[in-house]
Amino acid sequence: MGIKRGTTLAAAAIVVVLAATACGPTDDKAADTTKPVGAAAAQDSGKAPAAADGAYGSDGAAGASGASGAKPAGQLAIAPNDQLGSVLTDSAGMTLYRFDKDTAKPPKSNCDGDCEKTWPVVAAGDATAAAGMDPALLGEVVRTDGSKQLTVAGWPAYRYSKDAKAGDVNGQGVGGVWFALAADGKKAAKGAATEGAPPAAGGAAEADGKLSVAKDPKLGDHIVDGKGMTVYRFKPDTQWPMTSKCVGDCLTKWPVVAPVEKAKDKGIAEKNYTVLNRPDGLKQQSVDCWPVYTFTGDKKPGDVNGQGVGGTWYAVSPDGKLITVQ
Repeated sequence: MGIKRGTTLAAAAIVVVLAATACGPTDDKAADTTKPVGAAAAQDSGKAPAAADGAYGSDGAAGASGASGAKPAGQLAIAPNDQLGSVLTDSAGMTLYRFDKDTAKPPKSNCDGDCEKTWPVVAAGDATAAAGMDPALLGEVVRTDGSKQLTVAGWPAYRYSKDAKAGDVNGQGVGGVWFALAADGKKAAKGAATEGAPPAAGGAAEADGKLSVAKDPKLGDHIVDGKGMTVYRFKPDTQWPMTSKCVGDCLTKWPVVAPVEKAKDKGIAEKNYTVLNRPDGLKQQSVDCWPVYTFTGDKKPGDVNGQGVGGTWYAVSPDGKLITVQ
């Protein structure tokens, strides 16, 4: 699930928009960036911005709608997978997924609209348990549009629009909330699959209930999540209307920051500290109405490997502005 080189943001077919009345327009474009003391010297180091392949580019499939009408699963199978051990597939060998925002008890799907275009539902009514699978785990749930969706141990089942062939697991860990299904309805994972298994690489990191301010020798004061991981903004996003243009494959490298409590650190601006309800089903924290993210390339607290990537990703100052120093 890489981000293709050389593609442009103009190719993205979906944007995520929230018309939040609390997030008003601003005419001061220049005021959206800030540089810490000594930034000029750092920028004169002669280093070019990070390669553009770290920026978001779409392969055109992000906005592709699924086939009209949900397709049934047919004969299910348990397919071996090097990454996950084994996954549940439909009769065509396509991986089936579950969504953390859904519920199994009682079964309920919370993926509709644009979410359903990216994650086509698996229709109920024509599914046969895989060999070695308990048939009693198969069921159905009635969706808001009246259609019936297959469930596995109560979890609504989906396919992923970017899985191109049998055996693909490109949906694994997307946004930290989408996971391949195991035959018992749990998240597929090598060894014993448990509900508490950590998200796959590229999944959204939990913010541990707060954001705070950290200091970096070059960046100065910047926002980090509850685990100390640097928080970033995406330059093409907009504040009014609040819009995230990081969708699809972009989210595998730049997971959204999940909603957190009001900033507990006095240094973070609480103005317009709001949550973006994305059509893909994710909820994203914003600072001054700017959606914020973390970067999977940051491996430990204090890393700032996402700074300046593609000329579009930057750390965030305590008042929500971009820190543009390289």
